[in-house]
This record gives sequence, structure tokens and C-alpha cells, in this order.
Amino acid sequence: MKQKHILVVLPHPDDEVFPMSGTLSKYIHEGAYVTYVCLTLGEMGRNLGNPAFANRVSLPSVRKQELENSCKIIGIQDLRLWGYHDKTVEFEAFEPLDQRILEIIEEVEPELVYTFYPGHGVHPDHNACGAAVIRTVQSMPAAERPIVHCCAFPNAALGKADISNDITPYLDQKIGTLNAHGSQFQAYLDLTVGNHTDPAFMKRIKTEQFWLYPFKD
Repeated sequence: MKQKHILVVLPHPDDEVFPMSGTLSKYIHEGAYVTYVCLTLGEMGRNLGNPAFANRVSLPSVRKQELENSCKIIGIQDLRLWGYHDKTVEFEAFEPLDQRILEIIEEVEPELVYTFYPGHGVHPDHNACGAAVIRTVQSMPAAERPIVHCCAFPNAALGKADISNDITPYLDQKIGTLNAHGSQFQAYLDLTVGNHTDPAFMKRIKTEQFWLYPFKD
């Protein structure tokens, strides 16, 4: 099914890469318009490049530029940076955050929203971000709710994914986004994508999986 407008709500620069960069590239190629809300600049991230080329002062601006480069590779037309502090999304008051999410939904009127499945991220910010999106969409009249597709790490507890996308035609974009976020992924790339020495890894990144969130009416 073709989508006209997609909203992506994720907490950190680079969160778009593994779960959905190929899928978003595909939708954009088919004519979709994507708005990507990134809650933080990932300024508390441990990785500073390999070898290090950033420090605690410069990392936010480095990661902002990396995110902008990644979005260009994917083709994302509308990037919104909301300026929350990394590793503190779980402590944000629900009402103001949910209101901002509702306002962006009302503004862009997406048919489809991507976020993390609450409780199935690898970071408290992932779970808090996904929970805020779910709370917000749940609060909307059922007839007005966009569809929400959730990514999940780890995902075994959720069972088989509802959507499984083969993004082989968009692997160049996916690998491009990995390279774009060099401060976070360079060491990993040197061992995997860079030399194509890990066939299992290459096979895994060709498939992007999502779970359809089951809202209560």
C-alpha cells in the first residue's frame, strides 16, 4: 500500500538506520513524504568515533550533522529536532510530550507512524519515546488514528513480526546511512559492511521487521 505522508518519531540520531532506513527509502521512492522527529541529539552517546574525532563538547553538533546526512541519503524531506536531553526522555512529564506529538500528528496528518514498541527497545529513551507515541495515538478517536508500525529490539517476546520488508533494492541507502553515522558505527562497519566479511550480518540487514500496535477501541 502506498503512503502519502509518514511520521517517524525516534529518540536518537542513528535510531532510523537499522530498523527502517531501507523501508523509508522505499516509501519515499514511491512518492511518500516523510517527517522525522528526533527527540534528542544523542549527546550522551558513548562512541566518539574510531579513532575518536569528537569529544563531549563537539558530539552534539557532530551527531546533528550525521543525522542530516543520513536523512539526505534516505531522502527524508522534513527533519524536526526537538531538543530533549539524551537519556532523560523517560523523565519527561507525559502531558507536554504527548501534546507535542499530538500537534505534529495534527499538522502533518500521517497515514502511518513509525516508532519503538514500548518495552522492547534497548534503551529507556526508546521505550519512553514509543510509549509517548502510543499514549497519544490511543487518546485519539479511533477513526482518526494513523496506523502505527513499531520496531523492536529484542523482538522475540513479541512473536513473529506483522510486517517483514525485503529492502535489498535499497541496501545502498542503508549502508550509506551506516556510514553517515560514523561516530557511532565506524568500528562496526570496519568489521562487517566495509569488507563484506560477515555474510550473516549482510543477510540480516536486508530485512526490516515491524509490529502493528494493537490499539484498544
